[in-house]
Amino acid sequence: MIPKVLQVVLNISLVFLAFILSFLLIKELFIFGHVLLENESNDYQLYLANILIFFLYFEFIAMIVKYFKEDYHFPLRYFIYIGITAMVRLIIVDHDHPINTLYYSLVILVLIIGYFIMNVTPRDRPDAKWFFKKS
Repeated sequence: MIPKVLQVVLNISLVFLAFILSFLLIKELFIFGHVLLENESNDYQLYLANILIFFLYFEFIAMIVKYFKEDYHFPLRYFIYIGITAMVRLIIVDHDHPINTLYYSLVILVLIIGYFIMNVTPRDRPDAKWFFKKS
């Protein structure tokens, strides 16, 4: 009984979080429109930062939707997508220190390698086992 109660609490919390993120997504869209229309300078870094913030909200909402579609399971690849997007945003916003940019790039590389390993590792699917088939 306790797991079912906790699952209901989790589901209600995630729905509430999805509404908050949806509101923030729409707010970010208005902020981006305001920056785009009223900013006279060609500060492309500001534009890219706002676009990537928008996509972070979008990805979190998509992850919550996927959670309910996958029978209460968060796919790992969505966390990797969000991590890569967040690191790219960080590189765009904070690129003053070259060593930090190198570290952020290495983090992206590690995430991509992890994603690759995750995709070639055999799972309980017949289509993933062909890669490791013995000759």
